[in-house]
This record gives sequence, C-alpha cells and structure tokens, in this order.
Amino acid sequence: MSEQEFTLKVGERELKVEIKNLAEQANGGVFVRYGDTVVMTTCVMSKQKRENIDFFPLTVGYEERFYAAGKIRGARYIKRETRPSDKAICNGRVIDRAVRPLFPKNLFREVQIIVTVLSWDGQNDPAALGLLGASLALSISDIPWGGPVAVVKVGRKNDKFILNPTYKEKEESNFNILFSGLKKDGKLLINMMEGDFEEKSENLVLKALDFARNELISLCSFQEEIVKKIGKDKVAIEPPEEDPQLEKEIKNFLHDRLEKVVFHPDKQQRTEEMEQLKKELTDFIEEKYPEQEKTKCGETLLEKEIQKLVRESILLKEKRPDGRRTDQIRKISVEVGILPRTHGSGLFCRGQTKALSILTLGAPGDVQLLEGMEITGEKRFMHHYNFPPYSVGEVKPLRGPSRRDIGHGMLVEKALLPLIPSFDEFPYTMRVVSEILSSNGSTSMASVSSSSLALMDAGVPIKAPVAGIALGLVTDQKEDSRILTDIQGPEDHYGDMDFKLAGTKKGMTALQMDVKIEGIDRQTLERSLEQAKKARLEILEKMIKLIKEPRPELSPFAPRIIRIKINPERIRDVIGPGGKVINEIIEKTGVDIDIQPSGVVYVTSESENAAKKAVSLIKNITREVKKGESFQGKVTSVRDFGAFVEILPRQEGLIHISKLTPSQARKIKKGDILEVKVISIDDKGRINLSLEKNKKTKYDRPKKRGN
Repeated sequence: MSEQEFTLKVGERELKVEIKNLAEQANGGVFVRYGDTVVMTTCVMSKQKRENIDFFPLTVGYEERFYAAGKIRGARYIKRETRPSDKAICNGRVIDRAVRPLFPKNLFREVQIIVTVLSWDGQNDPAALGLLGASLALSISDIPWGGPVAVVKVGRKNDKFILNPTYKEKEESNFNILFSGLKKDGKLLINMMEGDFEEKSENLVLKALDFARNELISLCSFQEEIVKKIGKDKVAIEPPEEDPQLEKEIKNFLHDRLEKVVFHPDKQQRTEEMEQLKKELTDFIEEKYPEQEKTKCGETLLEKEIQKLVRESILLKEKRPDGRRTDQIRKISVEVGILPRTHGSGLFCRGQTKALSILTLGAPGDVQLLEGMEITGEKRFMHHYNFPPYSVGEVKPLRGPSRRDIGHGMLVEKALLPLIPSFDEFPYTMRVVSEILSSNGSTSMASVSSSSLALMDAGVPIKAPVAGIALGLVTDQKEDSRILTDIQGPEDHYGDMDFKLAGTKKGMTALQMDVKIEGIDRQTLERSLEQAKKARLEILEKMIKLIKEPRPELSPFAPRIIRIKINPERIRDVIGPGGKVINEIIEKTGVDIDIQPSGVVYVTSESENAAKKAVSLIKNITREVKKGESFQGKVTSVRDFGAFVEILPRQEGLIHISKLTPSQARKIKKGDILEVKVISIDDKGRINLSLEKNKKTKYDRPKKRGN
C-alpha cells in the first residue's frame, strides 16, 4: 500500500495530509488531520454524463460518526447513525458552496464528494477539515476542477483574532467567521464566507480577512505543491456543440421581444410571457428543422441570450430587470399581530417576496434535546423555515424539509440568536416558524426581518430589532462590476454572487456569501459590506416605524411562567418516589413543572390560577417548619408513644404521649383534625408537636352524666 504524507503548520497546530491507497476505487481521496481530529474525503465522478439536464449534478455528503467522539448514541433500539443532523447538513452545504463554482460549466457528469469524520478530539472543527479535504481530493484526482481552495476560521478574544479557534475559544468569542478562498495571479480571491457575530462592525470582517490572508495563500500553495507531486491528469470534457446558423436564426427570431419579457417588473406576468415566448421559439425551431432534434439546443441558446441581456444591461446601462437603481430596495411593507391566537406574528414583504413568521412560547421543558457527534445539550431558541411549492407557483409533492430549508433556517437562527434574552431574564422556550408565501429573491433575509417582528409582537424582550438583506454582483471579470442591493430571481440566477447579511443598527449578527465565479477581492467585499449596511439601516427604519420595541405584555394566549426557589435538598420531596408527587400536582392543576438542580422551579400554565395553585402546593411541600408555628393538622396514625399529625403535605410531626393527658390520649383517633403547635425540631429534622393551648377541643370536654 503506497502512502505519502505532507505537513504544514497552520496557526498553533500542525496540519497533516495523508494520501493512502485505501479508497482506491474513488477518483480521489485524502486523510486530513489537525490535532486529533481526522476526516477522510473522497470524490467520485460517473463515467457518463447525464442526458437532458442543464445543471451540474454535484452532491456533497458530510457523515458524522459517533465512534469518532467515542460515543454510542441513538434511540434505545437503534444504535446507529440515521439521517444527518442539521449541523451535518449545514456543514455539507458549506463545502458544496465553496467547491461548486470551480467546476467547468459544461460538466454534466455526476460528481459525489463524501466527507467522513473518523476521529474528533473535541477541540478542532472537522467541517473546515472536510472542505480542505474536498479541495485536495478534487485537486489530485482526474476530475476537472479549478481549485485548490483554502479555508480557515477566525475567532476573536480579548480584542485579538484567533486562527482556527478551538471549541472553547469559539464559545468565549463573540465573533466567528469562516473564509474560503483561492490564489489567482498571486492574489487572494474569497469565494465563500460564513459568520455569526454579536453586533459587530463591517470593518472587523475586513480586519479578520487581513489577519487570515497569509494563511489562506499558504494553504493554497501547500496544496499546489502536493498536486505537482501526485496529481493526476484531468479528464477531458467535450465542449458543447455549437450551431452558428441556429444561433443566428434564434437571435433574429427574438430580436427585441426578449427585452420586453425579461424587463417586465411583475414576476408572475414575466413568467407567463417567458413561457409563451419559449413555446413560440419551440414551434419556430420544429418548423425550421422538422427532421432534427434542435429543441433542447434552442432552449440552451435562449438561456444564454437571457443571461447576456441581463448582465449587459446591468453593466453597461445600470438597468436592472425591474428598473431599480443598483442600490435600491424594492417596496417594503410590514405587519404584526395578524394571527389572532398565536403568541406573536410578523409579516415582511419586499417586492414579491413575502415571509410570514409565527412565534410560539413554551415551557422550559419544551427545549429541543441535542444528541450528536459534536453537540450534546439543549436548545431553547429555534427557527424553522418552510418553502412550499406555491411560493413559486409550482406543483410539487410535500415532503420533509430540504437541505436548503434547513440551511436557510439555521442562517436566520444565527442572525437572531445574539439578540435573544438569557434564560434567567426570559425562561421560555421559543420556536419561530417562517412560512414563505411568495418568493422572488432573498427569502432567508426576509425571514430574519419577519421573525424579528414576530418576536417583538409577542413581547419577547430582544435587545434590538434585526433585519436582513441580500446582495448580488455582476462583473466582466476585469475592471467593471456592479453590486446589486436586494437581488431578485433573474439577478440571483444570472449574477455572480449571493451575499446575505443580517444585523441591527449597532452591527452585524450573521453573514453568508457564495459566488458563481472564482471569487471576489477585498475591494469588492468592502464595497458590498458598505452597501449592505446602508440597506439594512433603511429596512430597520421601516420596521421601527411600525413597532419600536417589544410589547410590554405577552399575548393573553401565551403561557405564564412563575419562578420560585426551594431548598435543593427538598427537590426529592417535590418529585416523590418514582415521580408520584410531581405527577399528582401536574394532574391536579394541568401545569408543566421544570425543576433545576439549583432548586429553581418553573411552573408553566396557560391559566394563571392553575399556576398559582401548583406553586402553593409546591411551597407547602417544601416549606421549612419553624419552632412556635401553629397548624391545623390531620392525625395519620396513633401509636403507644403518641400520635403522628400531618401539618403540611407530606410533613408530619409527633405529639408525644408525654404531651397528652390520659383522657386526650384515649380519645385521639386516626383522621381527627387537631390544632397543634411546633415545640421543637431536633437535629435530624424531626418535628415535635403539642396540642395548642387555650383552644378547647372535643377531648377537653367532660362526658355528660345521666340524670
């Protein structure tokens, strides 16, 4: 078995790449190690191209393995990995977004990249290694690809940047960003970014890029040296067939008709007219070439002409499909409280993109339990994103959330999370669901704004409202380029960049960028950040005019939470043997009860009276009895040495026989109600009682004598 090893110091640790002939039937495969985290990445390309497709069929799988962390996870009867976790899906999407733009445009063979996490040390992120492994595996394989790309993560602690921070350092950082880039003519081009922050400035992102620049270039050079030594010759891809005569005839047929359709401001009308134009073009081609299969070729040429028209119009005339300026946002409208029984709702409309977000408040015990390779814990704030087919006027089967749905949902969640109040301040579990009602570009950033509105409508004390915006780019790859604010469908489809940014008036909370070209330089990034900030502040102004701050009161339909503190040693008394006591309280009152190890108890109920009743029961169980207190108690048992009396739920005291007169001792029976007083509590917590003095009882009255 041949094996080659390459090393490079990255940050404070050594990066090791091993090329082993283990997955020998794959086109390319590498093992990447950083610390004790090891990933294996393979890439395979099919032998034949897929027919009748107009897209590149790439799939990226990110496979977490519990054994990598030395864990046995899963349900009781299923002890193997099943569907990927949301985190694994998002990690796969990060890799996909970085490598996809560098494949040839005319590659229609299926390519599959699989990243398998083999070992995880709890310190180093396997996702970044997975992207680096994908770059290396593709670079040394015979699959046509324009890499390599480098990847680093940057954190920040004590006002200093950290390269590839550990998990602990990331938790302590309020600034985390991932950069992916490639080297072109000695310069660094950024082709993918992903970050989350606690209201940080745009300038800080640029400084982080400057900090990471040399490491990114070094990693690219490191991979290039490996490729020189062991890289395979790339498979030749057949260029697309060209038909100059057909292309000329299609251009003549379209003439100025295409511009009228493409630059129609209404998406639905534009779609209908485009379908009609396609039909007429098909009829024209079939009539012109009845014996030849030219229809598919005609569709490809039409798409090429649309792309050329949109791009040239933006670059040369600064004319966008709907007539806006390059930095202009579509018309915005916002509403809150539009659903009568939900705890909070917000509607955000930007042009024909419309997102409706609904917030539900739950008890502390409604948290989502996380049990993955990397993460084990609880999640009290969730955002879920739904993209139904009617939002784009299509008919499709309804299935579970797609990878895109999960990725967009997680991005919005990251954007909102820094503004969510702490558990001590607001001990609710929160779930926001964004329903995309109509889509024409940037639905994820619309969901940021609508979710922020829903949170404020519900009275959740978020620190500040959040808004999101998406930017695009059209460039001739030379000197000329246009950055587009608030991109819609055609600009996203035919443009070169999708840059999503979210934040408050104070600063950014999340960003995500991917491109369809090799990458963008620092200057383009700086211009994009400035333009995004301007748009974000404009959107926030619209939102603040409607609702300036969270409502002072929760919805009357939201549950109420009462917080009390008990002695931690009395927790077992509240729970009872096998949960008997707490279940009785829940059954009697209909509340939810969550008990923390510290002794803090949260009682949640839609009925305030029920919650107060449950609190009263818990307080009675855990109440600390004091000497000198008087109670009305029930006799639970009578013994030779005295009588036991329940003075509080599940708290008994003893009236010793010495504290009773012979007459009293004879007459006390089980079930009697007595007025008693606490005379002492011994060092073991046992309560001693006596009958309350100066209170006449049936035991003190003399028997009536007969006449």
